[in-house]
Amino acid sequence: MSFGNLGGKPVERSDRAADPNPASASAGQALPLYAKGALRPPATLELMAARLAAELRDGETVVFGAVSLLPLAAARLAQLTHAPGLTILAGASGAVNPEAAPLVPSSGDYSNLVAEAALSFHELLLLQAGGRYDVFFAGGMQVDAQGNANLIGTPTVRGPGAAGGPLATAVGRTLLYFTNHDRRTFVPRVDHVTLPGWSPGGDNRGAPRLVITPLAVLDFADGQMRLVSTHGGADAAAVQAATGFPLLLPPGAVPPTPVPSSDALKLLRTIDEGGLLLPLDR
Repeated sequence: MSFGNLGGKPVERSDRAADPNPASASAGQALPLYAKGALRPPATLELMAARLAAELRDGETVVFGAVSLLPLAAARLAQLTHAPGLTILAGASGAVNPEAAPLVPSSGDYSNLVAEAALSFHELLLLQAGGRYDVFFAGGMQVDAQGNANLIGTPTVRGPGAAGGPLATAVGRTLLYFTNHDRRTFVPRVDHVTLPGWSPGGDNRGAPRLVITPLAVLDFADGQMRLVSTHGGADAAAVQAATGFPLLLPPGAVPPTPVPSSDALKLLRTIDEGGLLLPLDR
């Protein structure tokens, strides 16, 4: 099965009337996302979205679940830049190539149905089980050193559930994203394995290839999580202190995560009209 794509056109704003009274701008109104001549440095979520976008390739098919702001932003940015032939499947709505302008926090939002097509949830799972997806984005309540992720819950907190997590083994590769990086999330042993990680001697198809958090980018070497780069003001020591198991380290100093280009940042802010990727205290 293959789908076309929207071609990644950014939102057109030129037909919006200018405010005849600029002095009327108040603290209750949104500030411009960028101004001529100067771009505000990327917020942490913007950097994370751009880094995830760099992992996606033209012609691939990606799928994600309900809590989807970051993967949706990443996939739309990829479509707008280096991967115009990328196909997006927004899991909770079943939308195929949602326009996603502006971005919304969940793939279950009705606005995702402004799309090329919509599939049922059963169809989405059958396609995943049949190995038709190249990339699966997943989060979780917990993750361990092998990339096993838990979406079921802990002894005290119930999670969202498995959905397509157990079918990740049928996907080309999995990218994990977390909006927290602490010892409650990065644990020595997950309470439940919803999405399987790296297993010695296994074929490890669909095992996580990359993990991104507000502090770091990580990958896997010999089935163990390894620190790749840091951001958000953290260094390697801070990332390790926030992780409940020893991380592998690259040789030499751990570099900072590359920031998105000014063009990529402008595109990202164009589709993020509501500023969902920006800090609340902006």
